Amino acid sequence: MLILGLDPGSSCTGYGLIEIDAGRLRSLSFGTIIPPRGLPFLQRLPHVALVLRDLVKHTTPDAIAAEDIFLSRNARTALLLGQIRGAALLPLLEAGLPVHEYAPRLVRKTVTGYGGADKEQVRRMVRLLLGLHDRVLALDASDALAVAICHAHSGLGAATRAAGA
Repeated sequence: MLILGLDPGSSCTGYGLIEIDAGRLRSLSFGTIIPPRGLPFLQRLPHVALVLRDLVKHTTPDAIAAEDIFLSRNARTALLLGQIRGAALLPLLEAGLPVHEYAPRLVRKTVTGYGGADKEQVRRMVRLLLGLHDRVLALDASDALAVAICHAHSGLGAATRAAGA
């Protein structure tokens, strides 16, 4: 089973594709989607959607695991993030892929054992769990891989595979 994890962000969207095989997790690919510098915000939306549409076409994941929106004190920031999430999720939903959302605290707790873990702690555990010790791993990509790991451990990973079989 292939799970594509997403960590949408207003300036950078992380993604990570993992495979579950006989209960073992393996990273297949990961990275970040960074729209070209100087691009107005609204022009970033189709850029993110296009890259994800292409990624899904070439990797054919069985499920999508996306980080849910966190509460923000700044309403403008929350609205911008919501727009990026919508642009990122639309091509995945159009492809008919099941999308599962996970709260950031749950993702951190699943991966590190502590819901208040910082991004560096998450990255260290993702590296350990997926054997990525010597690989360069951006924080946004490690967050996306963490969301995919959370889905794999949620029990929905097996349910998604059974539904697709």
